[in-house]
Amino acid sequence: MTAGALSRNLSTPKIVFLVVAAAAPLVAMAGTVPLSMGAGNGAGVPGAYLVATVTLLCFSVGYATIARTVTGGGGFYAYIARGLGRPVAAAGAVFALIAYNALVAALAGGIGYFLTSAAGVPGPWWAWSAAGVAVMSALGFRSANLSAKVLAVLMTCEVGILFVFDVAVIAQKGMDAFAAASFEPSTILAGAPGVAFMFAFGSFAGYESAALYAEETPNPSRTVPRATYAAVIVIGLFYTLTSWMTVGAIGADQAQRAAEEQGGDLFLNLAGDLLGDGMKAVFGLLVITSVFASLLSAHNAAGRYVFTLARDGLAPARLGRVHPRHGSPYTASLAQAGFTLIVVAAFAVAGLDPYRNLVTIMSGLSTLGIVLLQAFAAVAIVAHFRRKGDRRYLRTLAAPLIGCLGLLTATVLLLINFDTLADSDALFINSLPYAVIVLAIAASLYALRLRGTDPVRYARIGHSGTDSDQSGEGDGPGGRTAGAAGASPAGASPAASNITEDEGQR
Repeated sequence: MTAGALSRNLSTPKIVFLVVAAAAPLVAMAGTVPLSMGAGNGAGVPGAYLVATVTLLCFSVGYATIARTVTGGGGFYAYIARGLGRPVAAAGAVFALIAYNALVAALAGGIGYFLTSAAGVPGPWWAWSAAGVAVMSALGFRSANLSAKVLAVLMTCEVGILFVFDVAVIAQKGMDAFAAASFEPSTILAGAPGVAFMFAFGSFAGYESAALYAEETPNPSRTVPRATYAAVIVIGLFYTLTSWMTVGAIGADQAQRAAEEQGGDLFLNLAGDLLGDGMKAVFGLLVITSVFASLLSAHNAAGRYVFTLARDGLAPARLGRVHPRHGSPYTASLAQAGFTLIVVAAFAVAGLDPYRNLVTIMSGLSTLGIVLLQAFAAVAIVAHFRRKGDRRYLRTLAAPLIGCLGLLTATVLLLINFDTLADSDALFINSLPYAVIVLAIAASLYALRLRGTDPVRYARIGHSGTDSDQSGEGDGPGGRTAGAAGASPAGASPAASNITEDEGQR
């Protein structure tokens, strides 16, 4: 394996497993749905999930279109560079780094919490969190192909148990399981719909990470779009259907009160009532494996963002190394694991609670960062194709704009309701979103400074690992350059020299 060349052994199903695992469907049903029902719009939660699914499908139309032409690594960060320029891409890189690293830290805390508090395993929570990070790191050190195989097993069990729950509700309730009120506008907009929509969009966190694996699949122009559509449909289907069955099992008129009273025990209690205590215990075990699956998936995504930024000169170059045998971004993976251990240690030394503090705060930051990243990417996709004069208006304008409006609305809701998302009224905690925005602005200013002081390095931002736009898609000729896998010894990526004069000014 040559230096800088990632292994290319990921198929569409494997990327789907990597992506869906990040969303942790079972954890969302057990933890997010009761909170959304109780603090949000009660029986209208399934409707909120349906709206989020349709919005993200519209966004995915533009996402899939650009993924067919920009087939290198970098994901949304690279797309933002193409559509909105390098300074904005640098801001997007901040959102990505904070979002995915915060998500890994939150899930590491969740492992420790569920094992010690929920499962009753002896020992301090932080020790089990560290053990989870160690296993995560060992798998992340290898190629994503190994992670995908592990996640395939875990996700099959996870989706299977949700299907069993849905069938059990229908078997017991019959047609009463299908509460039509859940999709009535008056129900969807009842209570605090902003909170429900915030959690609905947040539950899809990680679905967009398919593009991060573009360099690890033999045919990214086909694999990434297919994996993206499959992921959003699978996630949206199970979120909408299972939350709907939950409403049906409780009763639409009782959903909000039951969620407020039972909280995180709601789903497990329903599973026990429908399937017995044995299956309730299985559900509890699979919640823990779901957290680990999401942890591993988020770690892989975070490591690849770090790897890309190192290759582009926005992070230390040593983080852009590829393992000669496994073809993995191993130094970035190890650095990400080290950062997670530092966060876990900081919360443990401070005596903070792994769930009420670590999980909620980091999850809040992660959700905000990912939705901001998606919103910027949506605008960038529209701008990219408008500048190219693309006439496929449905795929490159109408659908992406619908998705963009939905994501911008979700961003506003997240900022307004961040105290609910982070489960804290502390001024410091609720100031964190604005600190993230300040860091993003600082990154943009740094990129602008590079344009004058180091134009070669500036040219690599968002471009050093991307392919030129493919012919036949309305974006001009191109192909994979010799420098797509990494920077040249002199520090300049050959890919940078392929950038048009117009792009070089942005």
